[in-house]
Parts: sequence; structure tokens; C-alpha cells
Amino acid sequence: MKENQHIEYKESWRDEYLKWICGFANAAGGVLHIGRNDKGVVVGLANAVKLLGEIPNKVRDILGIMVQVNLREEAGKEYMEIVVEPYPYPVSYKGEYHYRSGSTKQELKGAALDRFLLKKQGRHWDGVPLPHFPVADLSPQALATFRKRATKSKRLSAELLAEPDAVLLDKLQLFDHGYLKRAAVMLFHDEPERVVTGAYVKIGYFRTDSDLLYHDEIHGDLFSQVEKTLDLLLTKYLRAGISYEGIQRLETFPVPEAALREAVINAIAHKDYASGIPIQISVYHNKLMIWNAGHLPLDWTIERLTAKHASSPCNPDIANAFFRVAFMESWGRGIDLIRNACRVAGKPAPAFRWDNGLWVEFALREAGTPVKTLGKTLGKTLGKTPAHILELLQKNPNLTVPEISLQILKSESAVQRSILKLQISGRLKRAGSRKSGHWEVLK
Repeated sequence: MKENQHIEYKESWRDEYLKWICGFANAAGGVLHIGRNDKGVVVGLANAVKLLGEIPNKVRDILGIMVQVNLREEAGKEYMEIVVEPYPYPVSYKGEYHYRSGSTKQELKGAALDRFLLKKQGRHWDGVPLPHFPVADLSPQALATFRKRATKSKRLSAELLAEPDAVLLDKLQLFDHGYLKRAAVMLFHDEPERVVTGAYVKIGYFRTDSDLLYHDEIHGDLFSQVEKTLDLLLTKYLRAGISYEGIQRLETFPVPEAALREAVINAIAHKDYASGIPIQISVYHNKLMIWNAGHLPLDWTIERLTAKHASSPCNPDIANAFFRVAFMESWGRGIDLIRNACRVAGKPAPAFRWDNGLWVEFALREAGTPVKTLGKTLGKTLGKTPAHILELLQKNPNLTVPEISLQILKSESAVQRSILKLQISGRLKRAGSRKSGHWEVLK
């Protein structure tokens, strides 16, 4: 039998193998064979009887646990079998925490150690209480918006939503021993970065991997981050194709809006906020990539993640609040929803891969000005059409693309290209949302 998650072979005993026993105890348990080589062949033990008495005592004294040690024989040669049960509490080897994953032993450090210790206590990162952070410090606007969304979703009763903030937060299980949890501050505070570094979203438009044309940062409570990120992607970073059915004007984005929304929500809800790294969205002329500094549940693979699976949120308290406002479901169907939205829209499903976090990559249909043409244009004069647009927007910053198109007698696609050039050159900025925002002409 080959080595695997539950079996390890060693030819002879050394005290450092207590680390392997520690790793088994902290994971799902396992068996350590002493007297077998890497191929599983018994090579024998000269001091088996002596080790039979020494090993249990060393395990007890150094690791503080009990193991079963058995003397076995195969092909006339003796070997030792150390059976380790999984322990419900953290087991350390001289202050070090080891963990068995696959056929390797890992020493847990940093954020991985924090997650492990919290899990052994039945906690998650977002469930840790924060002393000296009162309800009064939360954003009234964020709580009011949550109430409106939850009323619309009908996933909380009207009676509960009418309760004071403290009662509502308690019913959402966002208190622990009288203290607000981290999740409450992430969800309902204007500046969650007061709690954790990197609790925001970065978006950049790249001509090449090393050539960043422009970028934005999205801050605020997590609900606002979702809405602002989507709005910015759809108004500034993704260019919709225009078509008509009769006199009805249709806009089709290269990534289905429902799929993009689900991908952004999943990234924000499941991010490993202990990493201190913001979510990063990279847009190119032919692809959109979302990177989330999250982590897979222990012993999961990318194949298991992208197949049907039970819900296992990294931040269950945040996920619960997102569920209550219908931002997400609670069945682990996020990837299926993304794929289905792409299929319905006739778009290719995104690719998923794991590389120090989860990457979701959407292919984009090339539309409008090719990236090489756009890059050349930036260093030249903007021409008459952009100048005309700036003049109109200085007089009326609430003009829409169709309204501008009618006034300057240019196609809407030409107006959109000119606006993009003005934004890239830093002469025009969109303030607010697509529907209720306005344009700002910059000097």
C-alpha cells in the first residue's frame, strides 16, 4: 500500500517523527509504520521491544496525547504500527503545530495556523468577537439598506426587521458574549479596514500584464463593495455591444451580468480576510480575471470545488447575511449559477484555477477599438468628438450616451469610445452609479 493521507512509512525511529504523529492528530488521524521503507516493504527493527515502551511515553510527555503502539511481524521481520486518533483540540509539538495533508506533513504558520486554531474551537475568522466596538459605530445607512433588501427578499420577518439595530444583529448571530463579531463590522461599517487591512477591491485595466492603463479601488461595507464593484465594471471596464429589436435598443455585455454578479459576490463573501490582501480584478481586451485571496476547505481540490458540493463557506456569518438579502444561496451552488448564466447567454463558461487563491477567468469578446489602437490614441490629441462631448457635459453632466449621440450626430458606439478615451486620459470621471450618477469634467 502506498503512503497516503492516513499512512506514513519510516525505516527506523527518530524522535522528530513525533511531528508526524502530531500532524495525524491534528488532521483525520492515521497510522505511522516504523520498519518499512518508502515502498512499503518491511525492513525490520532491531530495537522493537525497547521502542514499544519508549514511544508511548514520549508521545504522552511531549504531545500530551495517547496513541496505540502495536508490534507486528511480516515475512519474518518485525515492524511497529503507531495508530493515531484525530483529536478535537489542537495538538502541538514543542509549540509547533503540524498537520497531515495528502501524503505530506506541513507546519502551520500565520493565517493557516489562525484558521486551524479557530476551527478546532468551532469558530471561523468572521466569528471572532471585537471588544470595544459598539453598535453605535456601525453605519445607520448600511443597516437601513440591509433592512430594505431583506424586506424585498422576504428571508427575514417584517417583525424582526422592525426591531432595533442591536436586536437585529443579535438575531443574525453577529454577537458573541456581548461583543460584535468581525462579520458585523465588515458588513455594516463604513471603514471595515479599521478591523483588517486589505478589506477592499481593486480593479485594473491592463494592455499587457505589465502595462496598467487605469485602475480603481472600492471601499466601504461589504454590501456596498458588491454594488459599487459591479457598477464600475459595467460602466467603465466592460463595453456592451449594442443591437436593436425593432425600435428597442439592447445592450449585451461580454460577460453575462448575472454571472459577473455571482462571481463578485462569491469573491467578497468567501475571501480569506486574514490575508490582508484586497480582491483583485484584472480586465484585458480579451479576458476578465477575478482573484480572491481565499482558501479551499482542508483536503479539498479545485475539482471538488467545481463539482457539486455541500456549502462550506469560509465566512459563515458573512455568508448568512448575504443570504438574507438574496445576494447568495446557501447550497454551495455559486459555480453552477455562474456556469448556467453563461450558458443561457450563449457565452463560454469561465475557467477556475487555484494559485495562492481562487482565479475565475472570463473570456471577453473583442469589441470596439482594439487595445493596440487605444494605446496609440492615448498619446495623441483627442480630436473634435471628445472635445465636443466635454463641452456638452460641462453644461449638463447628467446627459446619457444616447442623448450625447443625438446632439453631436455620432453613433452611440463612437460616443462610448470617446468617453472611454477621456476617462483613460484623466479628463472625465463618472461619479455615482450607472442609473443615478453624473459625469465630472476634470482639468
